[in-house]
Amino acid sequence: MDVSVKGEYALRAVFELACRETDEPIKIAKIAERQQIPQKFLESILAQLKQGGFLGSRRGADGGYFLARPADNITVGDILRHIDGPTTPAQRIGQGEVGSDSPFPELWQKVERALSSVIDRTSFADLVVRWKENRARKVVNWDI
Repeated sequence: MDVSVKGEYALRAVFELACRETDEPIKIAKIAERQQIPQKFLESILAQLKQGGFLGSRRGADGGYFLARPADNITVGDILRHIDGPTTPAQRIGQGEVGSDSPFPELWQKVERALSSVIDRTSFADLVVRWKENRARKVVNWDI
């Protein structure tokens, strides 16, 4: 599966919003800084995610972007399909060249189903929980 840079940035932006413990909006500049995403590129990605119903926004000094629905109701697959289109294996070796006797089309269908199963069952709430658990395990204990 090929995930575009735009798709990767969209995942990182939604993750950043999912990590927040408040529903207060966060400014584009803050998301861009924390996730190391070029701000101009992020602006178009956030607009596309808002158009897709994943994000909301508020104008003004206290404005910014926020999740339009709970993080456990947004999956990685939702975001990738919205930004990059269908999730199909990047290269289907021999498809259309060998004819109906080829074993590869069935293989790629299985790969696609397995991939979809993982990204469609992984919500941003799941990612946040796992990320926080992993970070907690990596904390160094300086007690002597």
